Amino acid sequence: MPENPLSNDLNHILDHTRDLWDELRGERIFITGGTGFFGCWLLESFLWANHKLDLGAHAVVLTRRPASVKRSLPHLMLDPSISLHEGDMRSFEFPRGEYSHIIHAATETNPQYEIIDPLDKFTANIEGTRRVLDFALASGTKKFLFTSSGAVYGKQPSDLTHIPEDYPGAPETNDVTTAYGQSKRISEFLCTTYAEKYGFQAITARCFAFVGPRLPLDANYAIGNFIRDAIKGKSIQISGDGTPYRSYLYAADLAIWLWTILFKGQATYPYNVGSETDLTIAQLAFTVVNELSPTAKVQVAKQPVFQQPVSRYVPSTQRARQSLSLETWIPLNEAIRRTANYYKS
Repeated sequence: MPENPLSNDLNHILDHTRDLWDELRGERIFITGGTGFFGCWLLESFLWANHKLDLGAHAVVLTRRPASVKRSLPHLMLDPSISLHEGDMRSFEFPRGEYSHIIHAATETNPQYEIIDPLDKFTANIEGTRRVLDFALASGTKKFLFTSSGAVYGKQPSDLTHIPEDYPGAPETNDVTTAYGQSKRISEFLCTTYAEKYGFQAITARCFAFVGPRLPLDANYAIGNFIRDAIKGKSIQISGDGTPYRSYLYAADLAIWLWTILFKGQATYPYNVGSETDLTIAQLAFTVVNELSPTAKVQVAKQPVFQQPVSRYVPSTQRARQSLSLETWIPLNEAIRRTANYYKS
């Protein structure tokens, strides 16, 4: 069997979660969104721990297209520790038996969808969450992890450098482009309500921005687009003025955070997931160029508007760092190199 190109990352994940996995020994876990960016990393790290620690655990993954998944991820989907369950998150038939843990990571994130049909995006995410919660009741689930989003806070004030979990803001209800954030807020409420009414643990991870292998390089992710162009030796084009602030957590660290929050997190107590190391989009572009293609150029389409408040989307992760001892272990420059090397190999 060929060596897994992610083996160093998977060992990194296991090194920081080794003492947590015994909770899954002999158990079954159900994962939605298992073939997306988050899901692939969860499944890769699950399989790695399952085999290295001889857990005897089994994962069932909900997918709408099992045949295409088997073709695109054969080393994951042909492993006997993983089964595919065909269905849509809003209407899937419940598989039989008990599942001790559920990770609900399925969501519709395409920003173009909010322009084309914001109502469908809004209802799909909410109906999907409720269907998965109903399955949790039917399957005797003990722990339920919901991957929410920093979009639940709405627009981050420009003078608030890092947004904490107790920030009381919310997306504007008169802005249809906030369908994603609105649906995540209501889904969090559903998780809390179900958990308190029916007695299982529902834990929320509010996820921000990430980078790593399997991040699409041709989607609406600035860092993915920058890495793609740098690999090709092309100049990096910034369509705006380059002033928005963002931060990026590496995918292997993301997996550590999500597994730790599932196993050790406090129920109905949301945790921000991301990096606190913030930089502007322009600084990000120059960082990518310096790491991958020093002779490439960065071109910024617009000039900053004088005294205009800057956009920020950066979490405070004090809660996760203090209560769960989580950190950012892989710095951004190394994360960029690892991502590029994955796609160049």
